[in-house]
Amino acid sequence: MHIPPYDNKNAPIVDVGDARVPLNYFNIVKLTKGQAFTYQVPGFETCVAPATGSVDLDIEGYEVKALGNRGVDVWDGEPEGTYVPSGAKVTMVCVSDSAEVFVAGAKYDEVLDPFTVRPDEIDLVQYGSDDTKTHRKIKHILGQKQHGKVGRLLVSELFTVGQGGWSGFPSHKHDTDRLPNETRHDETYNFRFRPNHGSGMQMLQREDGAVGEAYHIVDGSTFVIDNGYHPCCALPGYEMYYFTILGGLSQRSLVQYFQPTHAYQVETIPGIKDMVAKFK
Repeated sequence: MHIPPYDNKNAPIVDVGDARVPLNYFNIVKLTKGQAFTYQVPGFETCVAPATGSVDLDIEGYEVKALGNRGVDVWDGEPEGTYVPSGAKVTMVCVSDSAEVFVAGAKYDEVLDPFTVRPDEIDLVQYGSDDTKTHRKIKHILGQKQHGKVGRLLVSELFTVGQGGWSGFPSHKHDTDRLPNETRHDETYNFRFRPNHGSGMQMLQREDGAVGEAYHIVDGSTFVIDNGYHPCCALPGYEMYYFTILGGLSQRSLVQYFQPTHAYQVETIPGIKDMVAKFK
């Protein structure tokens, strides 16, 4: 469901026990230089990923200097992130003039080791085409490369390539654990547009062949996906970005179930099978 942008005052937008996406956690933390913020989420592993600006981190003695390298927006540089073990206490201090920091989480009890992902460790996937209106780029912060070091959490940044076009198509879902066909992964998005007065649409179709829902998404919109097929699009003339959090119920690897009506189009979109394989 759509959560319009608002001043969350550094309080979670999707908190522990959210009825719609109980496997997810999401916060946006905004700081100015020298300001500090501390958080701890029992039963959830998290990832600190600055949207803009830089922060120093202290995770119970594991220290990270100057995480984040972007300036004015999410297009201004490459992503970075730090994995935070389940329940660990984190203190971040802003070391740039200002910072906007995403905190992504997935329900997971086992305590693993913290680590940091810098730009040269980001897993990049580009697929689709201008002809099929599906051209996009994915930058995995916690993706296949980190598979053995993370419990249930997948964190990525997705960009439309060019202006306008579709993402998340062919329509797919992942709301039911029924291997090998599908896994239950709750999902949360946060959208940005360039220019920032741009907008788009998020569809949510609960079942194949039935009329679904459509939501007007704008710069700063958060969207939580409890169930159903969920493609989205940007209006012509605008670039779209969305920060993506996936939390698995029984495993980390995502198995998408493509909507039967549209599944044949997997064969028409260049590189999409490589994209699917990277959500591990």
